[in-house]
Amino acid sequence: MPEILYKELCYQLNGLFFTAQNELGSACSEKQYQDVLEFKLKAASVNYEREKDLLFQLKEGNISGNRVDLIVNNQVLVDVKAKKHITREDFKQMLRYLKAGKYRLGIIVNFGSSTVNIKRVINSDIRI
Repeated sequence: MPEILYKELCYQLNGLFFTAQNELGSACSEKQYQDVLEFKLKAASVNYEREKDLLFQLKEGNISGNRVDLIVNNQVLVDVKAKKHITREDFKQMLRYLKAGKYRLGIIVNFGSSTVNIKRVINSDIRI
């Protein structure tokens, strides 16, 4: 059976996601959820970066245009959504982030439905 990537960190993040949903409900904006998650990460003394640009590095130069909501412990990318459903485009966007930043795991968390919806996305191009 394959090992779960960053199991303890993801367990902690899931708890923060559910706490944020319980506090704000499902009618807030993405920025409001990001703000609450930032407060929760600080309170838990978890290292993170917010709204970081991830650049594709080419021989000719770097290509920008990939800004992820959160990078947690320099291991897991988190993309916050506040809409009815997670779409195929959301998965493609996360894969683009993962490949640009050379990260292995991303989490798409959607607060827009009645319960928080969490999806893990793995960049299979990167081996640990």
